Amino acid sequence: MSDETAPICSAKGCRAAAVWVLAWNNPKIHTPERRKTWLACDEHREHLSQFLGVRGFLKDVVLLTEWQASEET
Repeated sequence: MSDETAPICSAKGCRAAAVWVLAWNNPKIHTPERRKTWLACDEHREHLSQFLGVRGFLKDVVLLTEWQASEET
């Protein structure tokens, strides 16, 4: 994967490589099994997790490599 197509952090203004996947859904508009994702670098993982967690949206936090491996199976 080239640097131009490498996943980057979802935090506003951050261009760092993504390391984490934050799986979430908004129960008011998504079915329970639906998972939306944000990507996070090490620096922003906790901040983005707290943002989603306070709202009751956060469902899971996994390493990007693990998420990609599970998507391939």
